[in-house]
Amino acid sequence: MKSHSVSSSLHLTDVQQPDESGLNQRTDAGLRTWKISSWLCRWPGELLALLSGAALALAFAPFDLWPLAVVLPAVLFFLWLGVPPRRAGWRGYLFGLGLFSVGASWLFVAIYVYGNTSAPAAVFLTGLFVAFLALFTGLQGYISGLLAVRLGNSVRARALSLLLAWPCLWVLFEWLRGWVLTGYPWLNLGYSQISSPLAGLASVFGIYGVSLAVAGSAGLLLFILMSQGRIRGFGLVVLALIWLGSGLLGRLEWTRPVGEPISVALVQGNVPQITKWQPGALEERLKVYRQLTRQSWDAQLIIWPENSVTVFYHQLADSYFEPLRQEAREHGSELLIGMPYEEPDASRYYSSFVSLGPDVKVYHKRHLVPFGEYVPLESWLRGLFGFFDLPLSGFSPGGNDQLPLTVFGHPISVSICYEDAFGEEVIDFLPAARFLVNGSNNAWYGDSLAPHQHFQISRMRALETGRPLLRVTTNGISAFVDHHGRIMARSVQFQREVLRGEVQPREGATPYVRFGNWPVLLVLFCVIGVVLLASRSRVTSDE
Repeated sequence: MKSHSVSSSLHLTDVQQPDESGLNQRTDAGLRTWKISSWLCRWPGELLALLSGAALALAFAPFDLWPLAVVLPAVLFFLWLGVPPRRAGWRGYLFGLGLFSVGASWLFVAIYVYGNTSAPAAVFLTGLFVAFLALFTGLQGYISGLLAVRLGNSVRARALSLLLAWPCLWVLFEWLRGWVLTGYPWLNLGYSQISSPLAGLASVFGIYGVSLAVAGSAGLLLFILMSQGRIRGFGLVVLALIWLGSGLLGRLEWTRPVGEPISVALVQGNVPQITKWQPGALEERLKVYRQLTRQSWDAQLIIWPENSVTVFYHQLADSYFEPLRQEAREHGSELLIGMPYEEPDASRYYSSFVSLGPDVKVYHKRHLVPFGEYVPLESWLRGLFGFFDLPLSGFSPGGNDQLPLTVFGHPISVSICYEDAFGEEVIDFLPAARFLVNGSNNAWYGDSLAPHQHFQISRMRALETGRPLLRVTTNGISAFVDHHGRIMARSVQFQREVLRGEVQPREGATPYVRFGNWPVLLVLFCVIGVVLLASRSRVTSDE
């Protein structure tokens, strides 16, 4: 049997002229055409992986340097070439550590500032969360390196890794991260592209399709830089076609207007989060939202954000909400209000949206936030940290068989805060729903990256579904977003205001609404399966 090994260093002297096709040949594990100093093959390579991951956070909101989402994964792919699987895994882990340390740093704010937890404990919990998330990129790197070893050292094998295997593995691990332990799909590559031509893929293939195009572009970019002659030209043409085709796809109209526009008022109360659980502050909170609502009776639909009221609906149903509902009916308005809702027998309670229209109807949040809205392993973790003992941290999830809420005869798709990070769940109410509503309490995260990142995620849901989005938050960012994910109006953060505008209901279905994530998942598993078969046949032929 022939032995297969991967060199841990790439040498300047290991160079050969290109062959007639423009492909550069390599006779051992070192890359013959990629001139790299040996210092990158050990700890400087690890440092570059860490820094590249940290810099990738700049590709997302509020910085929106979206080209970095192509360049920096290409750097990581480069650092995986010609190194053993364990080193590729370690570099992948460091890359993830950098990305989530910066991109998810807002978790510290929630735990320390508003979570009744000491600074050292908040640092520990945030670090533990980041270290867990980095495991996904670490395992991705290890498997990528393992596949590269099995495929061998030829240029064609390198192309198979860069153009197919590694981009597909990237997206597969994004999907796994969005599913394991209820999921954390934050900072997926595709979200950074909401303003780039690749966003045109979202209505057809969803967020994972956009991520696949970004990761594929990264692999293709590196392959082009490492190629010469006709192969380089061919790679440039393919890259151009991906980006131009995506841009043209984004111009297609998958949905159409139905009915008349509805005038809307989004009520951003900007009541301090620190007063949320103070009994004496409830009256002031109710007063603020009632006053802002009474100033908005000229709007047909008035929406309050998630947990704008911090007591159960039934506690104020007769004394506060019923008079307000009657007042709204007199002015031809309907209300959507985010608040906790308890079952009549007090057996469970939910984070909910209550529709105060001709009838009172309720939507219960289905996808809860671990440790924030419920505590896994509750009997073990309660009491360890203040963050695990917050009031109302024992919500129950709503059922998946709920019917969509209806306003002015139009069914709508409501998501509460974190729920809109899961596109496959938002489309459960489509194509029946005519527009999207998201209510969030972003006050948990203060002046951090989270509100901007979350708004970017929300805009992607509008683009995927071909539906306009009404987004209302406690202290910003509230916004009107059209069916192409474009911002029509937005509020100022940390300011009390009522954002006014119109929403045009739409009907029809984008391909993503019809098929969800299945087409992309099918591509991922098929490509990875083919690569595994190719690697196995190569090993068998060499035995």
